[in-house]
Amino acid sequence: MVAAFVAHCTNGSGTAGAAPAPAPEKLQLIAEFFNNEVATGKLPGAVILIQQHGRPVYLKCFGVRDVTTKLPMTPDTIFALHSMTKPITSLAAMMLIDAGKLALDDPVSKYIPAFANMHVGLEMTDVRGEPTLKLIPAVRQATIMDLLRHTSGISYEYIGGKWVMKVYSQAHLFDGKFDNKEFAERIAKLPLARQPGTLWRYGHSTDVLARVIEIVSGKTLYHFMKQHILDPLGMNHTKFVLDATQELTLMAEPLPSDRVLVDAERERRAHPEWESGGGGLVSTIIDYARFAQMILNAGELDGTRYISPAAFKDMTTDHVGPNSGVGRDYFYFPGDGFGFGYGLAVRTDPGEAKPPPPGSIGELKWDSGSGTYFGVDPKLDMIYILMAQTQNERARTRAAFKKLVYDAFAAGN
Repeated sequence: MVAAFVAHCTNGSGTAGAAPAPAPEKLQLIAEFFNNEVATGKLPGAVILIQQHGRPVYLKCFGVRDVTTKLPMTPDTIFALHSMTKPITSLAAMMLIDAGKLALDDPVSKYIPAFANMHVGLEMTDVRGEPTLKLIPAVRQATIMDLLRHTSGISYEYIGGKWVMKVYSQAHLFDGKFDNKEFAERIAKLPLARQPGTLWRYGHSTDVLARVIEIVSGKTLYHFMKQHILDPLGMNHTKFVLDATQELTLMAEPLPSDRVLVDAERERRAHPEWESGGGGLVSTIIDYARFAQMILNAGELDGTRYISPAAFKDMTTDHVGPNSGVGRDYFYFPGDGFGFGYGLAVRTDPGEAKPPPPGSIGELKWDSGSGTYFGVDPKLDMIYILMAQTQNERARTRAAFKKLVYDAFAAGN
């Protein structure tokens, strides 16, 4: 497989041979865009894959994996996935649910008692007009479903108000050494940002879910993933910690000027004992294509079924839409036209933008703060993946990349 990918990367694009297929001249525009990104110093490099009918129709490498070493991007370059870890962790939880070892309506406190009596923070104004924090009891306990669909009220520190940033900072969540057990205990001491089940709020829900997986399975998160997902799929370079010198030289690095990502990556690498289910994995485009293709195949790949059809349908159905009771605000990251299942955004309608954003009803996607992005389109029997390491340019390059992908397929429709 590596040889085939390298050949495609060296020789440019091909076609799957079955309609609807992308137009080669439109695919060339992807190369023009990313060549310009590299030439103008916006990106150190990137690796792009479009795969249709189970075969690569476009795979190309741009620039370098590290501007210091000037080593070129290759199909086996390793990228920090950050939040593209979440779909894999969510699949692991769904596999346990599928096996009857975990239930969506289980309270999180069934597995982590520290979550039994949570409080919700409310930013109030005192008699002097100064902001103050009031704590009120949670109306109900957060459940496994809440962790999967980001409605637990567990926030990221940079989302949801100044009080959240202040409380999280004072808690020193990331000080010293800690694993999933210790992290879950630490964050359980903090107030929730919203009442459970009432608002889609991005946060450490998937990190807490990782600890639940460990408790239920009796394995570390990585060993459960390795046994049930990574090894069976052949994702041999997907892990939390790189310990071989050869692998370390394959690691992609952000531009030195991309300070937010440089700092975030330094923090991730400083805690090798923390197997963050929300953002700790590293992987290659070859590995992640295996995972994405399995998702496209509704939970099956190469004769192995990873999740039952019923569980897969539940995982990829919108659970935060109308009548769910879940609100949305500025921080609703699935975006216009998308609902959210368990670990994946799912396209439910064209959206409110005119013209509508590119894509198909039923497409699945997720991305990350490190610049990685993937989509799964059952209508076109197609997956597309962008691997890059950029925080500064990720929103712009992600939108441009997706438009270029769908423009190429529009020519073939």
